[in-house]
Amino acid sequence: MTDESYIQLAIEIAKKGMGNVSPNPLVGCVIVKNDRIIGAGYHEKFGENHAEINAINSATENLEGSTLFINLEPCSHHGKTPPCVDKIIEKKIKRVVIGTLDMNPLVCGKSVKKLKGAGVDVKVGILEKECEKLNKFFFKYISKKIPYITLKAAQTLDGKIADYNGYSKWVSSVDSRRYVHSLRAKYDAVLVGAGTVAKDDPNLTVRLAEGRNPKRIVLDTNLKLKSDRKLFRNNNDKNLIVITSQKSAGKKNKFKRLSSSGVNVIFVKEDENGELDLKSTLRELGKLNIASVLVEGGNKIFTSFIKYNLYDDILLFLTPKILGNGVATIGNLGIYDIRKAVKVKVKSVDTIGDDILVELVK
Repeated sequence: MTDESYIQLAIEIAKKGMGNVSPNPLVGCVIVKNDRIIGAGYHEKFGENHAEINAINSATENLEGSTLFINLEPCSHHGKTPPCVDKIIEKKIKRVVIGTLDMNPLVCGKSVKKLKGAGVDVKVGILEKECEKLNKFFFKYISKKIPYITLKAAQTLDGKIADYNGYSKWVSSVDSRRYVHSLRAKYDAVLVGAGTVAKDDPNLTVRLAEGRNPKRIVLDTNLKLKSDRKLFRNNNDKNLIVITSQKSAGKKNKFKRLSSSGVNVIFVKEDENGELDLKSTLRELGKLNIASVLVEGGNKIFTSFIKYNLYDDILLFLTPKILGNGVATIGNLGIYDIRKAVKVKVKSVDTIGDDILVELVK
């Protein structure tokens, strides 16, 4: 097998940690000696052993003279676990092949330098784009301290996410909804506005697919939502976060009721339009170690994230229906000239059930 083949295997192994390691990266490791795999492992859970250590511990024979393949540069600093580089050197591993460097300033390039200084043959940049894609959440979070933002919307062919009365169940097919549930399991959190909660009363959990439930985030500027909504009634895991304006701090009784029921209420400043300041919101989410957010609506929320250029990509489900009157996916962006339209790139197009999924990036 080639270096590329082993790095691809490391990528696939790394995916097993999805949903369990954030805000750490997804990392897989394969150890090869005499053209045989003698050890393999991945980062299984935040705070526990890194992929390299799990692979080393699984080895079936002496590691001296072997080659270690890993999709991300090994750590060289003390965190929740000791530096993996030291263990690699200690075990006299002869060669280390790395998919991509770690963008964490505590690591970036330092591990490579230390390995080379110890006489280890190091090769970097194998399937680099694939490795970067695997950890796009981590790289955004570790470099900017705010989560990776994906806007997810299901709309009719004429751009409506709900009918004239605001009813949206269901715009998309059951296959698309099942896919969205699998997406939720991969993101740290899902986010919606108070309007969506009031109208749709969503659960925002993973029910149509396997995987853990994400944190649920609601933007409620004036702290007006009633606690009879499913998000509040079903908050047994205490993973509901309500973002509200600083002026709502005066509603002490409401705040106490929410806090006593396990809701994390966060106060942020308002923008010039009297809405929650999204930049401040994302910084607060970053402080909670939330590295990725799937934004599921509604119109007002989508519009704000696009208007202030605070998204990374868009997943748009197009369903073969035409409504005419209804709620538009995107509202007024303050653009009145086609030449100034927000431009995005089509990254991929797939068919899911009766719908078309378009992935868009900036």
